[in-house]
Amino acid sequence: MYWILPPKGTAMKNRRKRKYFEREEGAPSPVSASITHRCQFSETDMLSIVWYGRYAAFFEEASAELGRKIGLSYEAMRDAGVIAPIAQLHIDYHSPLALSEICTVTASIIWTEASRLNIEYSIDKEDGILASSGYTVQMFINTETNEVCLLPPPLFIDCCDKWKNGLFHG
Repeated sequence: MYWILPPKGTAMKNRRKRKYFEREEGAPSPVSASITHRCQFSETDMLSIVWYGRYAAFFEEASAELGRKIGLSYEAMRDAGVIAPIAQLHIDYHSPLALSEICTVTASIIWTEASRLNIEYSIDKEDGILASSGYTVQMFINTETNEVCLLPPPLFIDCCDKWKNGLFHG
């Protein structure tokens, strides 16, 4: 992977919007959670640039924080007899992260009536420049039958009820 860097003294413009999923009219606003991450030596290549494959792990770290916030942690899902593996992953790279650089990774769940999790991500550098953005789609699977849940599982319905009632904002 090669990075195309802007000329010195200019900021790289956002080449992509941070919104990947359409917002349903009248739907609750997205719920977000953020984590702060310092890029480690083990995450970089020989040029001290974060290897592109690590960005998915950064997304997952923020997604786990979001899950804990809204009652969809790995433990809560396991206890409810469902898992939510990733069916789609998309990453746009905007500006490289470097060794020891601190970034903020934000995961935002986007409302849907479907039995799935639509999550958008952004990774912002300390100076506010967008390093990366992307999304995941996760499908619910019943752990007893190993089948896709065509209807939202009770755990997700409970989450959505709290979300509609504004319990995750403010």
